[in-house]
Formats: sequence, structure tokens, C-alpha cells
Amino acid sequence: MENLKFIVYSIVILAVIGLIGYWSFFTMQSGSEHVASEKIKQLQEENENLKNEVEDLTKELAVLQPKIEEPPVTEETKQPIVYKYQDLINELQKLVDDNVFMKLKSYGTRVGMVQKFLNIYNNTSVKVDNDYGPGTVTRVKAFQKMEGLTADGEAGSTTFKKMIEWLKKQN
Repeated sequence: MENLKFIVYSIVILAVIGLIGYWSFFTMQSGSEHVASEKIKQLQEENENLKNEVEDLTKELAVLQPKIEEPPVTEETKQPIVYKYQDLINELQKLVDDNVFMKLKSYGTRVGMVQKFLNIYNNTSVKVDNDYGPGTVTRVKAFQKMEGLTADGEAGSTTFKKMIEWLKKQN
């Protein structure tokens, strides 16, 4: 009976020692792992402190900056800008929206819009005949060259947009 007690106690003690050994083996960190985990904890604390500091400084800055008051909205501020050549700008914008392209031998009232613009641009009074002939090609080329576009004499959305831009500056 004494032997049986001794064997049971021995088994229990060995089991406890084994569990403690197992626990210590799997929970221990190497030196570099420990240093790295401590560094991570330190950086997380610093990060949290910096976030709090930024929040505090933002609040202080908001107090120190003068409030910019928006001007009251009036009927005048609701009105869209109307340019001197607004009708022509609208017509040219339609050409852009409709992706119109004009070249030699094009004709119609849309060509007349381009010719009307060219008269304003060049301060001339050349007849608006709604025909994209050689004279119109030459005048479009001159406009394109002066405005830094490819001077090919053909009018597309890029040329129309440049015409609109130029007209808006004429107020």
C-alpha cells in the first residue's frame, strides 16, 4: 500500500512538473521577441499620445482662427454669370455638346456661328454666308494658331471650347 501511494504521488508530481514545463516552454519569448513586443507597446503608446496632442492642437487652432462669415445669399448671387456674347457662347456650347465637326465644304447655320465668332475675334464684318469655304478655313487656322491650337483649319470641340473661353474673357 505504501508503494501504491508513492507511485500515485510520483505520477501527480511528474504531471504537475510536466505541465509547468510545458507552460513555461510555450509562453517564454526569446530576447529579441521580447524587445520587439516592448517596442511595439511603446510605439502604440506614443501614437496614442500624438493623436491626443493633434486633437488638442486642432481644437486650439479652431479657437484661434477667425471665423469666416459667408456673405448673405441674395438674388444677385443666385443669378448666373451672363457674358457679353452669351447667346454665341450658348450656341458654341451646343456645338461642343453635339460633338460637331466642321471642315472645308461644311455648310449651315452652325457654320454661321463660327463665322460670327471669327468676325468678333478679328473685329471684322466679313459676310456670314453659312459656308465653310477657303476664307473660313484660313480665318479658323489663324485663330487656332493665335490660341496655341493645332492650326489645321478644321473646327471641332477643342476649337469651339477655345472660342468660348476667349468670348468669356471679353466682358
